Amino acid sequence: MNNQNSILEQIKEQLSANEDVVYQHFLIHGHSCALIYIESIINIPILQDQVSKVFIEQAGKADNWESLAARLDQGTLFPLPYVPAATLEEAIDQLVQGKALFCFNDARKIYLFDLAKYEKRAVSESKNELVVIGPQEAFIEDIATNLSLLRHKIKHPDLKTIRYEAGKYSKTIIYIVYIEGLCDPNIVEELDKEIQAISIDGVLGISYTAEQMKKGNHTPFPQFQYTERPDSVAASLLEGRVGILQDGTPSALLVPVTLFSLMQSSEDYYQSYMAASWVRMVRMFFGVLSMLLPSLYVAITTFQPEMIPTDLLLTIAAARENIPFSALTEAFIMELTFEGLREAGTRIPKPVGQTISIIGAIVIGQAAVQAGIVSSPMVIVVSITGIASYIIPHFEMGLALRLLRFPLLIIGGTTGLFGVFILTFIVFGHLVNLNSFGTPYMQPLAPLVLSDWKDVFVRVPSPEMKSRPTSYANRNLRRQKSK
Repeated sequence: MNNQNSILEQIKEQLSANEDVVYQHFLIHGHSCALIYIESIINIPILQDQVSKVFIEQAGKADNWESLAARLDQGTLFPLPYVPAATLEEAIDQLVQGKALFCFNDARKIYLFDLAKYEKRAVSESKNELVVIGPQEAFIEDIATNLSLLRHKIKHPDLKTIRYEAGKYSKTIIYIVYIEGLCDPNIVEELDKEIQAISIDGVLGISYTAEQMKKGNHTPFPQFQYTERPDSVAASLLEGRVGILQDGTPSALLVPVTLFSLMQSSEDYYQSYMAASWVRMVRMFFGVLSMLLPSLYVAITTFQPEMIPTDLLLTIAAARENIPFSALTEAFIMELTFEGLREAGTRIPKPVGQTISIIGAIVIGQAAVQAGIVSSPMVIVVSITGIASYIIPHFEMGLALRLLRFPLLIIGGTTGLFGVFILTFIVFGHLVNLNSFGTPYMQPLAPLVLSDWKDVFVRVPSPEMKSRPTSYANRNLRRQKSK
């Protein structure tokens, strides 16, 4: 501890201009002491009942000072746990995080009581990963609650957690969670280095953490899987993946990730395997469609109209007869308008947002067709593309495909199908060369791992998935006994 005259004065000096800091003074057996806490983040009833009350009782007892100091050091004076602070700086740092300090000026010792209390919302259903069948609970902003939700799913001592603190000013708590013996220890080691290397003022969201890990900053495709569902995290941990939880964020990160894991929904495992397989194939088809449909339409109608059946070509030509723009300009205007409506629907207050976005799209589309600015086939193409992008279960993957839609559209409108195919192959080559914490992004397609195809394009019945996917686990691959 610092050797200045008064510990209390040092604390007051560093906490000056903080009106919500409370200093409660006691005189115990002739020794001046103080209980210090921030009233807005402390559980006041517990503090008064189990800390202040004990001090008041001790002040009136005839015990000598040595006996009291011994009991304090042994940790037997109070009914709740407390620890000594190593330094004054540590004590003040813990104070602003929700701990109460107790100090004796002459003894120059500071003790910490963990009585933090923060306002938090109740556990509610998931807003972004809705399911019809299956658990409805979702993570909230309180990390202790999120850990309890996860431990409720996995009741095993091999579920391990590693705690970190990131952000110079925010002091944000981060946890790595994994199942020992299932996950690749190299991934845990790499995550440990990456999180400890984070050095910024504040980590206010889990996306800050993901971006600071320097993974995939030069690719539109997500290198982490975001989820707000405890059951998704639990299922992923059982596959051999690693989760990251952060205080103040109702989402978790999962690594490693593959393209196919981002096209799967937790509801795939709550439905029958036949229904889940059909929905998964539909989802993948529309995922590709959301990226390629506008560029294919523009490329074919502009450069390869002979590929279109004659009757359909005449219909399209009649619809475009009085349109003053090229197909590329028309598609670009409509796509930008749709993106604007999508963003407006997100920002507008919820009671009117959905209504305005739907009515706005219908009214604008109809008015644009009647005014001869865009053709009705283009409105249909853009509408199908927009709907298709919502089928993708993970927002970050859908956003990546939306971003790629525009360069593909420009290439299709300037070079035709040849340019679309070339750029598509470039994107595929980029995906093949991409990896997430050592796992190839396109596995089990590239590299080809046929044993993992039981849960990629389709889902086989659960009793037949006896092994964990080698994309994530390289230890203890067997997950159920053979019958």
